[in-house]
Amino acid sequence: MPKTKYDKIYQDLKQKIESGEYEFQQLLPSEHMLIEEYDCSRNTIRRSIASLVRDGYVQTLQGKGVRNIFQSVEQNAFTLGSIESFKESSLRNHRQGRTKVLLFTELTIDQKLAKKTGFTIGTEVYYLQRLHFLDDKPLILNHNYFMKDIVKGLTREIAEQSIYEYLEQQLHISIVTSKRVMTVEKMTQIDEKYLELGDYNCLAVITSQTYNADGIMFEFTQSRHRPDYFRFQDNAVRRTT
Repeated sequence: MPKTKYDKIYQDLKQKIESGEYEFQQLLPSEHMLIEEYDCSRNTIRRSIASLVRDGYVQTLQGKGVRNIFQSVEQNAFTLGSIESFKESSLRNHRQGRTKVLLFTELTIDQKLAKKTGFTIGTEVYYLQRLHFLDDKPLILNHNYFMKDIVKGLTREIAEQSIYEYLEQQLHISIVTSKRVMTVEKMTQIDEKYLELGDYNCLAVITSQTYNADGIMFEFTQSRHRPDYFRFQDNAVRRTT
């Protein structure tokens, strides 16, 4: 099954749901109608719908069809079950996003950083500090480590746009999986300096190790979120034995 066809249909249906073309609780067009609309196979449509179910956009109803269960939220919502860039998240939440690179340098992983990141000692990495804004509010401070052997030619200019877009479209790297840990941590001096925390003294912190199709961890990121604009969502399915 061509992945490009599946991706196109999945993205198009998701955009229609997020934009309100399909209203909350409305049934999507029938499987037969979607097959005709997208000129594709039944399996391609079913795979696209399955991904929408996984991401919490729709619910399949036996004998009735597929119902839209997506509701937009005031806070910026990030997804736990998928890997998306800040740019993609901004667009999905219908917000104006921009990124400012505070620091762009190169490091060699030592023993301390190896323990923190999971990279082996001696690995050469790009280290970035990036501040993400939504609607001109500074909401997220990222500490990024990217393996230089994989993320070749990374620049400050690319980092202010979309690194994942550069990886996938320019370097043709498949981003496959990410292992994440979510914690709540006390703010640091750099958090206080850039995130306008007000009365808050802690942040929501997402630590992730991200792998390519060869099973190589090419990225370690600590993403520090302002708590008043923090919301992670997932779609859980109960599995019976």
